[in-house]
This record gives sequence, structure tokens and C-alpha cells, in this order.
Amino acid sequence: MKKFTEYYRENFADNTIQLNNINQFEINYNQRPPIWWYTHECCLYSLLNRALRLMEVDTIIKMGFFIRALHEQIVELHLEQYNNCYQSKHWTVYRGQSLSQIDFDQLQNTQGGLMSFNNFLSTSKDIKVAQSFARSALANHTLVSIVFVIKIDPAIKSAPYASIRDVSHYDAEDEILFSMHTVFRIGNMIKSNENSRLWHVELFQTTDNDAQLSALTERMRTDIRGSTGWDRLGKLLMKLGHFDKAEELYEALLGETSNNRERAQVYHQLGWSNKNQKKYDQAIVFFEKSLEIKQQIYPSNDYVLATSFNEIGSVYERKIEYDKAWFYYKKGLNIQLETSPVNGPALAATFSSIGSVLVKMDNYPEALSIHETAIDIWRKLNLPDDPKLAYSYHNIGFVYEKMGEHTKALASHKTALEIRQKSLPDNHPDLAQSYSNIGFVYNKMGQYFKARPFHQQAVDIGQRSLPDNHPRVQQWKKNLEFVERKCK
Repeated sequence: MKKFTEYYRENFADNTIQLNNINQFEINYNQRPPIWWYTHECCLYSLLNRALRLMEVDTIIKMGFFIRALHEQIVELHLEQYNNCYQSKHWTVYRGQSLSQIDFDQLQNTQGGLMSFNNFLSTSKDIKVAQSFARSALANHTLVSIVFVIKIDPAIKSAPYASIRDVSHYDAEDEILFSMHTVFRIGNMIKSNENSRLWHVELFQTTDNDAQLSALTERMRTDIRGSTGWDRLGKLLMKLGHFDKAEELYEALLGETSNNRERAQVYHQLGWSNKNQKKYDQAIVFFEKSLEIKQQIYPSNDYVLATSFNEIGSVYERKIEYDKAWFYYKKGLNIQLETSPVNGPALAATFSSIGSVLVKMDNYPEALSIHETAIDIWRKLNLPDDPKLAYSYHNIGFVYEKMGEHTKALASHKTALEIRQKSLPDNHPDLAQSYSNIGFVYNKMGQYFKARPFHQQAVDIGQRSLPDNHPRVQQWKKNLEFVERKCK
């Protein structure tokens, strides 16, 4: 709490009312439950939800103690109030708010899909309360007013919510408070007769066995594994493209920890973030800081050092400094080959990276040998349908193209396509890339009529899976236009 109150006083140093509020909060915090403070007219409600909505990372870190306490009280109340309600009838709560036109258009486009609120979600059993909030925004013609009609099934336990009437500062209100990141499925969207910018939108709780949500959750868990909750949050932010917020989080974490292992991880993630923003020089600085700490606390052949060497190599590859990339990839590879047990997928990925650099250095025979080694590793892992195996065949096809061996290139690209068809969704961009690769080889062979359906498939999938102005989609369209001219 101390870090939060200090942070608050620094930000509101000239506001006597807010300074008094934070003084009262600090003195009396343990005398009231978290929900009481959340609903009190002091300093928490607007500050917390703004921070969660806009991902103001420094504020979220400082308020972590309160976020945890508030969530835990909602869970506790939920168990008290609804744990024995499996036979109860469904009921409805309401929430009124406004959305920008862009956000509303996105909501319409995802009807039937999933929606999550980043913040703690206040709702009411009284629709008139929600309508009042929604109508208050009608004077602003840039906004769309929404009354969310939220259907509650007490048998669904996937997200905690609770009536807070007995613990709220405003005990006269019949409010239901949901914890953060509750996920709903979007139902009907109905325009109000009284105003074209007032809509009623149905939301339904998602069940624990919702197939789409389960698949999404599992994929996200795999992609954002981390040593701490903050580390996972940073990875999630980067996955969502919020690199500035991720960097803000990691910079704040550097000031919060003196643990060398944690500092090494933070520097590594800062390197990864900068690499993905094409800030390559800064990325190298962070990766080298991470490596320097790791070399002080881990054995010289520890696998974590290989990760740093490989990342530095990948940055130099992007900087078109292939000799340096080759140097660091080899250092990473040597450690991986000494590691027991061998991490097969990571080892195969390093061989693929080395093969990629060798192609760029015009060393095609050695590149081919290295990529074939990667495929041998995948075969030994008995993962015949892994998308990364498809990528290895894609790489070999590319090498054969460079060598002018089009028949072998075609065979490799078709194998990559077959694996991707088995392992990826029908509209995945990598499928489009495989179709494009096959079409491109047919182009090289002068077989334009055979090439055309593959280029068409690439465009069709690309338009379903990527924005129309995405560079890959634009390139696939150009490829199709080229081959159509050749077929006339």
C-alpha cells in the first residue's frame, strides 16, 4: 500500500481534496472491506478502472494489492450468495455505457463472438439505472449509447460476480459487481425505437466448456507462459501489439525487483519488445544486459544462455549483419547440443535460423543440409503434423528455389501445405503463404494455368484472415494479377 499512497500523493500534490482522501484511505483501509472503498467517493473507482481500461501499467502495479483484495472479496461473496443456486432461474442485469463509433462497429462485426471487459464491471438489476447512464451520452453525436442486457445463469461458475448491496458505500443501490475480464458471448443487437444511436445488446455468460473460449484460452496460456503474473501480463501485452505498454510494465518491474533472475528476464523481454518494434540497436542492448546477468548466475553451458545468444543472433539477422548472426546462432547451438535432455523443438528452431542465415549468405548447399537436420529432429519427435515442421519444409522449398531445382521446391512446398492443412484453421495466413509458394514455383516453371488456382487460394484466405491493406495480402493480389495476365 505504501508505494501506492506515495505514488498517489506525487500525482495529486496540488489537490487538497485528493490528498485528504488518500490520507483517510491510508489510515482507515483495514477498517472497511475492499468493495466499500471501491464504491466510496474517494480516489479508487475512477483511478483503478481508468488504469485497467487504458492499461496504465505503473498505476496497475502500484494498485496490485487492492486489485487482488477486491477480486478475492468478489469471489468470497459469490460463493456465499450463489454456491447453492444450481436450480435457480436465470436472471438479468443491465449496464449502460457509451462506445465510440469505431468500437461499436467492431462490436457489430463480432456479433455471436466473444467480448471481455478489462475492468471491474458494475451492473444493476434495474434497467432504468442502465438506461439513465446510456442516455446521458446521447448528446454527444460521436458516441453510440448501449444498454447491455446481461443474462445470468447461476449454474455457470466461470467468472465471479456478487451483489454488493450489503458491503457497498451506497447500500441503497442494487448493484452486481463482476470481477475483471469476465467473458461474454454477444447475442442480439437491437436498435431502440426512440433513438437510432441507442442500442440494446444481449450478453450471455460463457460456460466452462465453451469450445471457442477454451481453445482461445489454451492458446493464450501457451503463448504467454511466464515466471510471474507480471511477466505473463507483459507477454500478453506484446502479443496484443501493445509494445509501449509492455515496455512501461517491464521498466516499472526493473525498479521493483533486485532479484537477478527476474531482472535478467525483464531485460530479455525488453529486448524482445524492441526487436518486434524494429528498434534493433536498443534490442541488442537489452539482450546483452540480460545475457550479462545470466552469465553471472548460471553455468556457462546452461540452456538459458542459449536463448539469449539466439535472440541476439536473430536481431543481427534482421540488421542484415549475417556474420554476427551466424556467430551468435552457433554459440546458442553449441550450448543446446550440450544440454541434457535436449529440447528438440528449440534445437530444430535454431537449426532453421542458421539455415535461414546461410541462405542469405548464398551458401545454399550448407543451408539445405542444416534445414534437413531440422526436419530430422522433428521426425524423431514424432510430431508429423506440427506447424513448425511445415515451416522447415517451407525453408527447404525456398532453398531449392534459389538453387533453381523447381521440381524439388514444388514437392517441399506441397508437403508444407499438407501439414498446414492438417494442423491449422482453414483461414490461417500460413496456409495462404503455402498456396502462394506453390503458385510462385509454377510461375518459375512457366506453368501459369497451374499457378493461377494457387494464387487465387492465397488471396481468398488472405482476405479472410488479414486486413485488406496488409502487405502480404497486397503481394498475393499482385501475384494473382500477374498470372492472370499471363493466362490471357
